[in-house]
Amino acid sequence: MNRLTWSQLDAGAQAQALQRPVQAVAARTRESVAALIAAVREGGDAALREITLRFDGVAPETFEVSEAEFAAAEQAVSAELRQAMIDAAARIRTFHQAGMSQGYAVETAPGVRCERVVRPIGRVGLYVPAGSAPLPSTALMLGVPAQLAGCREVVLCTPPRKDGSADPAVLVAARLTGVHRVFKLGGAQAIAAMAYGTDSVPTCDKLYGPGNSYVTEAKQQVAQDGAAAIDMPAGPSEVLVIADAGATPAFVAADLLSQAEHGPDSQVLLLTDDAAMVDRVEAAVEAQLAQLSRAEIAAQALASSRLILVESLDDAFAISNRYAPEHLILALREPRAWLENVEAAGSVFLGDYTPEALGDYCSGTNHVLPTAGAARAYSGVSVASFQNLISVQSATPAGIAAIGECARVLARAEGLDAHENAVTLRMEAAA
Repeated sequence: MNRLTWSQLDAGAQAQALQRPVQAVAARTRESVAALIAAVREGGDAALREITLRFDGVAPETFEVSEAEFAAAEQAVSAELRQAMIDAAARIRTFHQAGMSQGYAVETAPGVRCERVVRPIGRVGLYVPAGSAPLPSTALMLGVPAQLAGCREVVLCTPPRKDGSADPAVLVAARLTGVHRVFKLGGAQAIAAMAYGTDSVPTCDKLYGPGNSYVTEAKQQVAQDGAAAIDMPAGPSEVLVIADAGATPAFVAADLLSQAEHGPDSQVLLLTDDAAMVDRVEAAVEAQLAQLSRAEIAAQALASSRLILVESLDDAFAISNRYAPEHLILALREPRAWLENVEAAGSVFLGDYTPEALGDYCSGTNHVLPTAGAARAYSGVSVASFQNLISVQSATPAGIAAIGECARVLARAEGLDAHENAVTLRMEAAA
């Protein structure tokens, strides 16, 4: 990891220190993804088979998971893992149910009623990564709020394994949340299939889920094309830890490594006002890294990660808000007192005994979060992500009489005669 002293960096060096690794290859990624999307749009299932063979080493005869495959997955997953997924799903459901959007109605003038009604999005597409590590937890994080929203149809894509099958734990997690249509497709090609549709994969209204830089870019391209809406940019994982002198170095190091092991394009940062903490965390990272089964992947991520010494915790929060991390850990003595300083973050973890891994799996909050600085304007997945909030209004003759003149004045100011006339005719009829 690179060690930096923030106050010794000029503006350019500071910007460089906060650059995500994927930003350096963005142009190449955009071109590659555009080519994959174009191939799927033109070639449909045949293109999907060719691309899947090229990237995943297998060309399945059929992409959709069969009932026999679901049954085999149930047998392959241990009772312990199944129970853990059931428990996690229950907590996720509890958290999301408490924050569900509610419709409301209000009379804004005598005879004028304005409402907002909540409706589920019709068909949604979920993406569950399974590259170097399958993520059944993501199936829970997406499937539970989709189920609570009441979406008519839920489609899930996840990359095939080398033998052509889907990861059994992902399939079991999908069924636990009521998802029955799963396709063995990964990468940008899966996003394209759900956005534009093929003979096998239905077209979806909105796409959700995290992924690598190619998946994230594919989501953004299909959204820009108007093919499908997306939840947010949710790309390579990242964590920023703010630690004071009282933090436990081993805990901090473990949190940094838990994100670094996601993939070589992940990024982790430590901000601390204690110089000794930098030394102790660096030593703990080296010691723990040697014990990890994914040490090689984590080491690649650490190459573009930072240990940054700041002059004060106020400086640390200013830098964090500028970076807008996906995950923010406050390894502080009074973490809740500092929470009001957080302006931009996907999810915040307070104190020494709240590792980011709890949020990844089973605390109840959602782990599908904005990355690459998108937390400045986007929020994590919730039930509202799977719903449309529709405004409704109604006016009686008394209502049009009460507010019609206001509308006519504004219409004249904008030079929109037909607008004014639509109101005038009704005011005359109501008189």
